[in-house]
Amino acid sequence: MKRATKFFLIGMTIAFGIVALYFFAGSVPEAEEIHWGVNFSKRHTQNLRLDWKAVYTALLDDLKAKKLKVSFDWDEIEPERGVFSFADADWQVAEAEKRGAQVTAVIGMKTMRWPECHVPSWAKDLSKQEQQKAVLELLEAVALRYKDSAAIWAWQVENEPLFRFGNCPWIDRKFFEKEVALVKSVDANRPIVASDSGELSFWIQAGSLGDIVSVTLYRKVWVHEINRYVTYPLPAISYGRKAQIIKTLFNTEVIVGELQAEPWGPGKPLYDTTIAEQNAAFDLAQFQKNIIFAKQTGISEFYLWGAEWWYWRKEAASDPAFWQEAQKLF
Repeated sequence: MKRATKFFLIGMTIAFGIVALYFFAGSVPEAEEIHWGVNFSKRHTQNLRLDWKAVYTALLDDLKAKKLKVSFDWDEIEPERGVFSFADADWQVAEAEKRGAQVTAVIGMKTMRWPECHVPSWAKDLSKQEQQKAVLELLEAVALRYKDSAAIWAWQVENEPLFRFGNCPWIDRKFFEKEVALVKSVDANRPIVASDSGELSFWIQAGSLGDIVSVTLYRKVWVHEINRYVTYPLPAISYGRKAQIIKTLFNTEVIVGELQAEPWGPGKPLYDTTIAEQNAAFDLAQFQKNIIFAKQTGISEFYLWGAEWWYWRKEAASDPAFWQEAQKLF
């Protein structure tokens, strides 16, 4: 028994070493062509006390972004049960159409920005079964409305739906499968994006469910449990290796749907923090480091997270440095 245990431990040590080398040592080639996009949330822009239409137009015309990931939040699309308000979403889609831009539409109960799950007030006290029925009705209405738009490039069904983060009533993989199937039945011509945590998952569930896997890439974040900033100890190759595994297993491409390009601080809204506090969390040097790190993953498509804040820094704080740095990518 002692000998068997010894060989088992040696074998486990060797296997662990091989896995560690695969994910943490070496490098992968940089993608031959890299595509850059931006995330946009009307809600977040308004929380920054900005004119959301002005910001959206600036992303298209001044920044010249041709790829946008846009959050269509449930509580704004359906403020009353069965009463849909598409005016603002129509405007965003139409403006992208005018400029030949591609939009990944994020739809469902869990979309972008806190509190993650944007459940309308009328739906909060419904049973889980009734909430799910309402979500399917929402997905069908949105997909039907925009499936013929030249601007809609892909449907991202939910935002990290199987990752426990945010103020959400439930997580349900089988229901997520129903959501994906429904959107595919309405629009079979566009890919379904399944999103996952880049740092805290191996992306297997997303790879098995989506036509494209979208992951996060964050570097410097505030960890409440230890009350300090932490830089994730993951090397660029770990993202590239996981992307290769997903490609091998599911023949599915991996993109980075959230590349950190704004502060992740102790919890206060960005507009309630000082410039010094913002820079302590995320300064221009960190922005540049994150771009270099992203290129080293070998992944070829990135959507930067923080464009609304660059605009805020430029207009409200008279500091265009982040906006100008981003312009170099487009």
